Amino acid sequence: MPLTAPAVGVSMLGGRAGDPALVAQGRVVDYAELRDRVARRRDELGTTRRLVMTEAGNALEPVVTYLAALEGGHPVLFVPPEGDDTARRNRAALVERFDPDVIARTDAHDADGPRWTLDERRAGTRHELHPELALLASTSGSTGSPKLVRLSADNLRSNAAAIAEYLRLSPADRAATTLPLQYCYGLSVVNSHLLSGASLLLTERSVTDEDFWQEASEHRITSFAGVPYTFELLEAGGFGDRELPSLRYLTQAGGRLAPEAVRRIAALGERRGFELYVMYGQTEATARMAYLPPELAATAAGAIGRPIPGGRLRIDPLGGADDGSDGSDPASHDGAGAGAPAEGSRTGMVDGTGELVYEGPNVMLGYAEAPADFALGRTVHELRTGDLARRRDDGLFEIVGRANRFAKVFGLRIDLDRVERLLAEEGVTARAATDDERLLVFATSERAVARARERAATLTGLPPHVVAGYAVAEFPRTSSGKPDTAALVRFAADHDRLLGEAGGSGGPGDVDDAPEQVRRVFATLLGRPEAGLDDSFAGLGGDSLSYIEVSLRLEELLGALPREWPRLTARELGAHAGRHRAPGAGAALDGVADAAGPGASPVASAETGPRASDPGTAGRRRRPWTARLETPAVLRAAAIVLIVGTHADLFMMKGGAHLLLAVAGYNLARFQLAAVPGATRVRRLARSAVQLAVPAVLWIGAVALVTGQYRPATALLVNNLMPSDGRWNEQWQFWFLEAAVWTIVGLALLFSVRAIDRLERRAPFGFALAALALALAARFAIAGPHAEHVERYSAPVVIWLLALGWLVARADTTARRLLVSAVAIVSSFGFFGEPGREAIVAAGVLALVWVPAVRLPRLVVPVVATLAGASMFVYLTHWQVYPPFEASAPWLGTLLSFAVGVLAWRAYLLASGRLSRMTARARGALASRATAKRARLVRSAEATERTRPRQPCPRAEALAQSTGAVAAIGG
Repeated sequence: MPLTAPAVGVSMLGGRAGDPALVAQGRVVDYAELRDRVARRRDELGTTRRLVMTEAGNALEPVVTYLAALEGGHPVLFVPPEGDDTARRNRAALVERFDPDVIARTDAHDADGPRWTLDERRAGTRHELHPELALLASTSGSTGSPKLVRLSADNLRSNAAAIAEYLRLSPADRAATTLPLQYCYGLSVVNSHLLSGASLLLTERSVTDEDFWQEASEHRITSFAGVPYTFELLEAGGFGDRELPSLRYLTQAGGRLAPEAVRRIAALGERRGFELYVMYGQTEATARMAYLPPELAATAAGAIGRPIPGGRLRIDPLGGADDGSDGSDPASHDGAGAGAPAEGSRTGMVDGTGELVYEGPNVMLGYAEAPADFALGRTVHELRTGDLARRRDDGLFEIVGRANRFAKVFGLRIDLDRVERLLAEEGVTARAATDDERLLVFATSERAVARARERAATLTGLPPHVVAGYAVAEFPRTSSGKPDTAALVRFAADHDRLLGEAGGSGGPGDVDDAPEQVRRVFATLLGRPEAGLDDSFAGLGGDSLSYIEVSLRLEELLGALPREWPRLTARELGAHAGRHRAPGAGAALDGVADAAGPGASPVASAETGPRASDPGTAGRRRRPWTARLETPAVLRAAAIVLIVGTHADLFMMKGGAHLLLAVAGYNLARFQLAAVPGATRVRRLARSAVQLAVPAVLWIGAVALVTGQYRPATALLVNNLMPSDGRWNEQWQFWFLEAAVWTIVGLALLFSVRAIDRLERRAPFGFALAALALALAARFAIAGPHAEHVERYSAPVVIWLLALGWLVARADTTARRLLVSAVAIVSSFGFFGEPGREAIVAAGVLALVWVPAVRLPRLVVPVVATLAGASMFVYLTHWQVYPPFEASAPWLGTLLSFAVGVLAWRAYLLASGRLSRMTARARGALASRATAKRARLVRSAEATERTRPRQPCPRAEALAQSTGAVAAIGG
């Protein structure tokens, strides 16, 4: 057993015995009880100093174990709770690399249920531990970091005291734990509050969870912390309308929050009685290095502010190094401005710009890359942050870029932050990265990608062929809410590999690698760089359009797909392929689209593959001339053909629109009502309603203005509310869209009630069956056994078709499918009093129940997919297209209706993308015009600050004086 220093501990508990310390699962734990629990846990850990790996969690046992280890002098290494496969792999890698002596964790396999355990891997320790070592922190809470930050007891206590001083913490304060415990920002909230005698509401809930706000109100929290993404969620979730009178302040760090957002939140706080503290830090500085006083949030938004009490900041020249700072891990930033340029400067460098350097008692001891490093003392005396900064005229510090965001591409030194900023000034919101050979740009639409590639090449002087562009659904973030550049780079590699741009070799797909290949398909075709092996198509936001192209790719990769594939994870789909793939089925993913080229559409490129004439393709299985397409897509295309052909008098086969309504309910249940968090469901439903309503209102309104054909109520999709004589007229032409939109809006409101959302999750089939029963009851109450005239198109009467499609999607056993089939037949026949029309609806629904996919000629697949995608626009526009040809050339009217609808669909996508870019440009212009005004306000604020007397805080001063007092507790 190695020799180690005597146990030296530090206590973070500064509260009075009877004061509340923690609120855990609704129960208040006071400081007396917490001290008793910590003492017992300290005794369990023993008197010999050992490395304690602790599962992090915002719960009582992890906090007690952390505090006990600190008091006993045992260095702590936090790891996230075991969740997805990545977390498990990272934990295993840390155990193997750093060999902890004790692992404190939740044992989910215990016979009596989950319980907290101390897994003592040995009686003593194998490590030599420096006397000052108290915490080993992974940068930004990431367990994938190649090195750990060594922090001392003095680091922890001094930083906690400094934070308590500028936040003016007292026993009256109570913070909610909105950040992970293993994240230095989250841990600093725990340390600063307990040291100052304040309390914590321990919760794992997100700010998007309604139960979080109920807890926050019930336990009267005075603050919570957030990263930029937290504040995006708050604003999107209606935080401004919430009543939380106990709230005293918010804190923000973990990346740069846009100055406009800082000003909005500060203004909201001024109205509602809370303050906003914008803060800056790094794990290497324990947590905090600077903060922006709340009174300056409106006038100095964008600045990181001034040093924390006891700290000092300076700016050093860069010295011309190409590789940026050597002082810190680039992943470690927890600051307000890290990696983000200040407003105003187009050149990227301004007078006085250099690397930001910090000095203070919270600067780390150094890094640990191997267990031998645990014995080291202090190797770092000041922190070179790696951030480019300047000191403003008002004395505040401001980040203007990141030194290690410079890259060498094609021999040129590229400032990636500057690339992003210049693109933003031109109205293109994009992210920039590099794979060491190319400049990679990412945007959220194909047109924005094309624009970003073109402008990035021009702005940087790079040849166009070394600038690659990629469309993503949204920009990914790490678990701590920061922009995830690594995920973007991985996404680019996946995308290139999937489309054959990297020249992958062929061969049948490896069953063992199938989950990873499925993950790549999800990541690339859904534009979700963060997609993991435990994500599903539905969970990633796949919808009724994207599933066509994804299912085609997965069919190529895995063979026939199970009916429930949208809700299966990549891991589960890969396992299914291993069990059910026929010999030779599934071409290699790398070769699926090597002939398609980088710009090929996913549907079109699914037709291509390794050609027989290509070198190395001998012996590969030729693709069949047919392809499977999922039944809902085929039915959408077939239904719109029936609708237009019947209306144009090309043939007479009614029932297509009512069948389309059932298909819409089926897709609604599979995608918008997938098993994802409740708030996500509501957002998806709301987005779907908007996607239907906006083009409909624009088109119908435009026709009404030009021709006077439609009333305002029709254009606003509220014709159902208008008085009617019960006879069909042209105001009813858009009944289908009206019924769909208002049903979706109603579902969004319904599922915003958490109790209802939970009930549906517990019994999805029963819930859908009850919904259908209610809808049928409404139908019979209004229309009786046979719907006549416009009753057949009235929203309350036809909503049963949406509910029927929903029920079909929930029928996951043969018995349930038989039941749904019977219900479909009984409810369809008799509705119109026209057996042929009813047969079309019933046959389509039965196809949904029993036929997962239809095999079609490959040449037909793109046509069917296009008709399915454009079906709503064809439905919208065909009323104005076919009438002139109805009597003389119905076939021509039908074809023109499809052509106009597809063109309208494409034009709408183009226009919506352009509108997004124009909006971004307008925001940029407003920001530029505001710069001069901000400068005047800053000068005024500076004058005010100089004349304002500083109010001392006796408790904070006492805490500051105690920062060097490390209590020797021992055994």
